[in-house]
Amino acid sequence: MSKSPEPEPGERRKHKVIIVGAGMAGLSSANHLAKNGCSDFLILEGRNRVGGRIVSIDMGMQKVELGANWIHGVLGNPMFELAMQHGLVSIINIPKPHKVVAATEDGKQVPFQVLQEIYEAYVCFLRRCEEYFLCQYLPPPDIHSVGEHIKLEVDLYLNGVECQKEKRLRKLIFECLLKRETCITGCHSMDEIDLLELGSYTELQGGNIVLPSGYSSILKPLCENLPAENFRLSCPVRRIHWKRKAARRAGPVSATDTILEEDEDGDESDDSDRTVTEVPVEGGSASNAGSDSLAHKLKTSTANVLVECEDGTVYEADHVVCTLPLGVLKEHSESLFVPALPQYKLDSIDSLLFGTVDKIFLEYDRPFLNATITEIMFLWDQEPLDAKTEPSADDDPEQRLKEQWYRKIYSFSKVSDTLLLGWISGQEAEHMETLSHETVAERCTEILRQFLKDPFVPKPKRCVCTSWKQQPYSRGSYSAIAVGASQDDIDNIAQPLYSSPHQSKPSVLFAGEHTHSNFYSTVHGAYLSGRTAAQILLTPESPQEIVIESDSSDLSSWIQGIALD
Repeated sequence: MSKSPEPEPGERRKHKVIIVGAGMAGLSSANHLAKNGCSDFLILEGRNRVGGRIVSIDMGMQKVELGANWIHGVLGNPMFELAMQHGLVSIINIPKPHKVVAATEDGKQVPFQVLQEIYEAYVCFLRRCEEYFLCQYLPPPDIHSVGEHIKLEVDLYLNGVECQKEKRLRKLIFECLLKRETCITGCHSMDEIDLLELGSYTELQGGNIVLPSGYSSILKPLCENLPAENFRLSCPVRRIHWKRKAARRAGPVSATDTILEEDEDGDESDDSDRTVTEVPVEGGSASNAGSDSLAHKLKTSTANVLVECEDGTVYEADHVVCTLPLGVLKEHSESLFVPALPQYKLDSIDSLLFGTVDKIFLEYDRPFLNATITEIMFLWDQEPLDAKTEPSADDDPEQRLKEQWYRKIYSFSKVSDTLLLGWISGQEAEHMETLSHETVAERCTEILRQFLKDPFVPKPKRCVCTSWKQQPYSRGSYSAIAVGASQDDIDNIAQPLYSSPHQSKPSVLFAGEHTHSNFYSTVHGAYLSGRTAAQILLTPESPQEIVIESDSSDLSSWIQGIALD
């Protein structure tokens, strides 16, 4: 822990705003507050660094991204604007030549025109899935997911191919592209993604932009205007006490004193609408260490929110901006908030998907791939784990996962001549996280030797694998809309909480990529959600009256008086 529970000299425990999490949403929120004259905020971060799911490391002669990889789109993207403003990206973005080869398990390469034909058909199928979000017509009955719809399209497409060998080859390419899509979307299988909601994600034009100095370089301009004393790193939050009244019941204080809370719907005249939260004062589990002082603070504090940290420190705030990732909310939402979050929020947290997507970096002493090739796609023969096949009596899914996890790796692409990158998602990614890097490196070497038909492919000198599911402050990679969920669930999670019906500003606000209904799963979505939360707190409490003067009551002259520039 960065600080002990005992107050350090001069350390303040009361703030106007506390921001939980120093990822992009938290940093964006803090920046917006600071730029608008609010310096009374504190950022609490569980990790010993800022950036959250943005983290770069050095491999060889360059930076590689363990988390966020690209700025997705140029037009209207605040991350691109920030990068341009600080000279982190050149406006002249010359695309590198990109030559993809696809090979079957026996090492045979697929003719490029076949690969191109299938890719174009696949993109067309995916676009058709996206159209349901905006259109009035419905998909075929019993088709609820993107995966089911694409498989239907693929079957119809392949019906026109007479040669069984050619049909099988094209089917393998479609399966490889679907595996790739799980890494883009953030899921185990596209069968998990709601068909009617796929189009809710808004794609910004301009392609994917890589920052030459690493995505982490964008954190510097965000942090340079934020004083170091406004951060507490290595300080995980245990609980957020958000719905309270300063007054307590008359009478002697018992061992389990209670705090009255306003009902959510706020009918103060009706005692039946009040609830009580018990605050243990003595005994209890180890996690309640220091509850004497906490109970005292809860009874005496006039703050809207009390934030209790794992190290026992308690901070008071008028407002809290919670930017914890959806994976962390899924794991801790029921215990993290006191009182518990409203049921509609818990249901939405449960409904949305927070998938695992991991990366495998292989670093070599010397190049071995043909200089013109930038990516090799793997066309695995066996059906994927999520295929709806009849299980045999001895088919154990866990055993199958252990034996075949690597078949979810759909390709390796060149980061440089001596650095390869593979992606893996879902249950297979979670299993990979339990393996040693040496085991992963050995398996990847076998894969490359097999598909390249080259027994002399060298072993990498270094292998780095990410572990986003196992990370306690992420518990996955990014959010997606699962079958049965919708944009409404994102809006429900983003909905602020008020301690009482008379508050003009909320006590708890939520930000992060999972709270942006159009840009979920992106850094720019997180950035915009953090800025929005800060803006709600900065907006004047009473609406400002707008006066429009007019020389006459004539409507046309009033319209002419409006400047249209």
